Amino acid sequence: MPTAIAVTSADLVLPAPDRHTPPAVVLHPPGQLDLAGALAETSALLERHGHLVAVVPPWLPTATVQRLRTVRAILETDRIALLDIDLPPLATALLVRQLRQLSVCDFSPGIIACAARLLSHYIHAGALLGSVARLDRVPVGLKAHARSWSPGAQFAVLAHPTPHLARLTGSGGGGAHAGGSALPPGPAYATHLTFARGQLSSDWVTAELAPAWRVQGVMENPLPADSPAWWATAKLIEFAAAIPDPSVLYQLVASVRREECHWCGLELIGDRCGFCAAPLAAPPPAGTGERTAPPAFAGVPRPRH
Repeated sequence: MPTAIAVTSADLVLPAPDRHTPPAVVLHPPGQLDLAGALAETSALLERHGHLVAVVPPWLPTATVQRLRTVRAILETDRIALLDIDLPPLATALLVRQLRQLSVCDFSPGIIACAARLLSHYIHAGALLGSVARLDRVPVGLKAHARSWSPGAQFAVLAHPTPHLARLTGSGGGGAHAGGSALPPGPAYATHLTFARGQLSSDWVTAELAPAWRVQGVMENPLPADSPAWWATAKLIEFAAAIPDPSVLYQLVASVRREECHWCGLELIGDRCGFCAAPLAAPPPAGTGERTAPPAFAGVPRPRH
């Protein structure tokens, strides 16, 4: 069985793009399952899949994160990876789907866990917002705060990989538009765009952003429940562009030099283990003739259109 990819909410599980992509496991939060039930649930997953990779974004409730850590501690196992990847909710769901796609490849559990950090660099995540008055995820100037109170104001915001914020001209509905300087910088490689509507009416994402980013496809999904809190407004349309092709994802991960974790013995890429979080062992002193470890993911080729 492939390594199990787990989330803590069903709305972070996007539809599989093909029949080969396995579903994600949805771990029950403390309010739905007691500790004994969580231990039994996790033990069964480890028995069936061998290893469990759970995406644990920092915006989850504290009780949910503590439960996951408690279960791992009580089971005394090094076969559970808790990945603290900080992306907006819709982008997190896309990353989870990419990990699901990789889980059926010939990568070891350690490589799959480390791949999450690598692949997150290739996700462009943002939102069209009706207000940035309470937004604290990207820098917001005083002028943007003031304009948030204008009727029909809309803002194009990119949170990852590089923060970007611009006010769109025009007013509500589908009339808002952006000049070239207002468009968030897009990916320089082939992606699909996924978007999810909140309480905002606009066709800007599909009519302007998608063509400007030259995406190869557009898909709409339901808005994750945590998105309004993440973006500090319910008046939003969240979007994220990510690499859809499993073969490109495979090549990206396979191009990174593999190491062995000096603590738990699992394979890793980058600068720390995805399971035990131990850093890559320090390189040998200069002049020993041994090869030195590169920076995390140094030299990874960029995907191309």
